[in-house]
Amino acid sequence: MNVELIAMTRYLAEDGGPEALLERAGRVCYRSESRGNPGRFLRARIREGHESLIEHASATFEISGISRACSHQLVRHRLASYSQESQRYVKMSDPEWVVPADIETNPEANALWETFADEVKRTYQALIDLGIRKEDARFALPNATATRIIVTMNFRELLHIFRLRISRHAQWEIRDVSIRMLELIYPHAPHVFGDVRDDLIAQYPDFFE
Repeated sequence: MNVELIAMTRYLAEDGGPEALLERAGRVCYRSESRGNPGRFLRARIREGHESLIEHASATFEISGISRACSHQLVRHRLASYSQESQRYVKMSDPEWVVPADIETNPEANALWETFADEVKRTYQALIDLGIRKEDARFALPNATATRIIVTMNFRELLHIFRLRISRHAQWEIRDVSIRMLELIYPHAPHVFGDVRDDLIAQYPDFFE
């Protein structure tokens, strides 16, 4: 799995980072002037539940090496834009797999998986050789097939994902993606994401080791 932060909102008026823009949005609501401490202002507003102002900034991530099972969970977050590798147009004769540790570390389960994966590849290629189009041959591919996706979300939606998906109740793969996204965006907007990060580290210190 690889998660990369590739783009983020900046504030053109000051050629600054996203927090300066978010402070401006918040100041409009209160008709107040900046006091030179946007972080303190933002953290106070977020703690009050005034999160609409942080929708004005967004971040774009490139995520690769995750399973289709994981990407299906990710795209359920609808306040976002997605561009995903297409199995309709990309030939998948030699796919990469994402194998859960519970399977990979269990010799009997792993042997079953390897037999299944080899059969999937043979079936997919046999369908292609019969003239079946890629868009139909892909029906033989399992959720374990690795994929690549570009994701753009505003900061409020990111907060929602972090609160929901970084939990022992979340599936391990979407949790790992969310942690990596949080750790990448946090240095750029510490007053937006600092409280949720501190809370999560307190609850799940082993996730952030």
